[in-house]
Amino acid sequence: MASQHHTGAEHPGEPGPADTALLLRQAALEVSRSAREVRSVAARTGAVLGSSRFARSTLRHPRTGVPAQWALVRALTNGAGLGFALGAGDGALRRMGQAGEVCGRESLANRVAVTSLRLRAAAVLAHHPELARDPGMRRLMDAVTGDQDVEALRALRALLRDRGAERAMSTIAPLFAELSAIRALLDENPLNDEVGWQIATGEALHADPWFGISARHLAAFDAGEGAAVPVEPAGGEPWPLAAEGSLMGFLRNIDALGTEGRILLQDVRGPDGVVRHVLQAPGMAPGKPRNDSPQDFVGAWSNLFDPESPYTRGILLAIDEYGLPAGADLALVGHSEGGIALMNLAQNDGFCRRFRVTHVVAVGSPIDNKRPADPRTWVASVTNQHDLVPTLDGRGAGSGAVFTPHPDWYEVDYADSSHDFPLCHSLGTYLENLRDDLPDARRDIDEALTPYRGPVLRSRVYQLKDRANPPQGYPLLTVPVTPVATSAGPAELPVRYYDSTAVVALFAVAPERAAALLSDASWMSPSRIGRRVLVALSAYEHRCTSLGPYSELSLAVLVNDLWRPRAHDVLRELLRRADTRRTGRQVTALAVTTPEAEAVSREVWGQPATRASLDVRLTANRLHAVLAAPASGGAGEAAEAGRPLVALTGDLGPYVPAPHLDSVLYGRTADATLRSMVHCAGRQRFHAAPRVRLRCAPGDAAEPGTGDAAGGASLARQVRELGLDGARPLCVLSAPEYQARRGAGAPLPR
Repeated sequence: MASQHHTGAEHPGEPGPADTALLLRQAALEVSRSAREVRSVAARTGAVLGSSRFARSTLRHPRTGVPAQWALVRALTNGAGLGFALGAGDGALRRMGQAGEVCGRESLANRVAVTSLRLRAAAVLAHHPELARDPGMRRLMDAVTGDQDVEALRALRALLRDRGAERAMSTIAPLFAELSAIRALLDENPLNDEVGWQIATGEALHADPWFGISARHLAAFDAGEGAAVPVEPAGGEPWPLAAEGSLMGFLRNIDALGTEGRILLQDVRGPDGVVRHVLQAPGMAPGKPRNDSPQDFVGAWSNLFDPESPYTRGILLAIDEYGLPAGADLALVGHSEGGIALMNLAQNDGFCRRFRVTHVVAVGSPIDNKRPADPRTWVASVTNQHDLVPTLDGRGAGSGAVFTPHPDWYEVDYADSSHDFPLCHSLGTYLENLRDDLPDARRDIDEALTPYRGPVLRSRVYQLKDRANPPQGYPLLTVPVTPVATSAGPAELPVRYYDSTAVVALFAVAPERAAALLSDASWMSPSRIGRRVLVALSAYEHRCTSLGPYSELSLAVLVNDLWRPRAHDVLRELLRRADTRRTGRQVTALAVTTPEAEAVSREVWGQPATRASLDVRLTANRLHAVLAAPASGGAGEAAEAGRPLVALTGDLGPYVPAPHLDSVLYGRTADATLRSMVHCAGRQRFHAAPRVRLRCAPGDAAEPGTGDAAGGASLARQVRELGLDGARPLCVLSAPEYQARRGAGAPLPR
């Protein structure tokens, strides 16, 4: 074991800081053992007092039993004895002990354990006299050790205010474990006492030391089955990876990968000619938790307490994809959370039977509560005493020489001049320290990694995720497709709309005006709502579809059942699924922006589609849907280019969430009516009082022409004939994130 500390006495013959710290740690160890014995006595005493057998004996022999029982109660509650130690028992006694702690009562065992922790803190101060001289740090320590929670919060706030969060956290880091345990044992929260004891006695943590939240509950937030995908660098440039295997080379590789959820697997030919393998894993990303990557704060907590996490499962999937042969020699090198995840693998018995884990190197990682499954695995741990992260396992600078759970590990616990957290936790700082300040440690670890010092033969980078990504558009759009030929080229049915914006505005018009639009198919009749007929003007911005991106603007009349029309069919039929619905919308005019969309609309769905110039945007709650006159080549027509023919613009107004309803759309060919269904998904909003207004160009500006002009003119003419120029819709349905699929039109001959 190696430990990097400043040693030596200031004057010959006088004890130096290292000697003083050693004496204090030895005393702390003895006091900790005494605390454990006192707690064990309290537990045995509480077990006797709470024993049903002892209670029955007291009832049979009350003259002797009651005094004995009272003596045990006094022993467990008297401040001159074991203190208020009922919490060491079980059942009702434990609940009474927790209630007493809430009221401020303390046990002798806790006070003795706090004494041990204070000795450990004093040992840290012997190595870091600058902390003892710091008035803000002294104030914080006095408040914590004096069980003054309010004053401790004030002292911590003063540190943060005076030095900033970075400097304050790095100042506290050497004493973080001891201060956390002291607070846990002295505060009025009985839930974190056990964590305080685990830190005080050098045991593995099973909960958060500040609130006592179980590690099982904390790890539950890191959900996912794990996933790994091979990735290539952006721009086609190769990854900046070291060509030779070495400690510094592996760490620089990790630094180059960053904290975006990537890991690296490499094949290295050693000096003996044998090809071995190195797995390199970065640490957690700063900032808020991310649901797409296991490398975040929640993932780090999960890996600290739970060996089965999305990070470790993702690494296993990457190893499988990489094709690592069974029985291969494998070295694991990680930083921060990466080191924790790799130690989780190293302590997995099944993993170590599958591969021979020869080395584990963890930099800035809290791994003291873990142990490799293979006793032959060589482990090195490098930690900066001002780095807060390695203390999260409850073992900080003060417990280094008190408890040595791994005497066979190579441990480097040092202090450098950089006291800013999280800067001192960054891998760049550790690289600088190993290069400039820790040459002996760097040389020793490099020597241990000699079998992996050689040319790199193969490298593969993997992107880890909490969950595997489902197929695009899953589940709505993951359906079988059928090719179909159109005049604009081949297309696939159903047409899939992966990313769109949809807005449907409903207007009420006179029945005779709506019927006039259906004159070419007089057997179809508009569906009435009272004395009016509903007409829908729909605007879509299709950003990603199987037909390519395009926009569309359509006008449709709600129509009755084709064979057995009944009044108010449309309202009743909306309760049915689309495939059993008899009513629908007859599209009377449709403008699209691409030839592919025009061909499919005309030839597959039987709709009167024409190409036109469209601009459809839904920004926040404001709609901009404009059908403009395109340029046709002539001088006069060029002047009219860009002039709005139909415009539906304005604020959509307040809304409430609404479910998506699938649609039935009707088109017409020369000899049949085509019925197609639109199945949709996404969040929809219902605007009951929209403030948008429909505007239409005058009749002379919208006369039918040819090509694109004809498409816009036809739709504008129908809007004008319905009397909708200047009208406000009754209501609007909008979907900023709209997905849909639309199959072929089924012919309905008549």
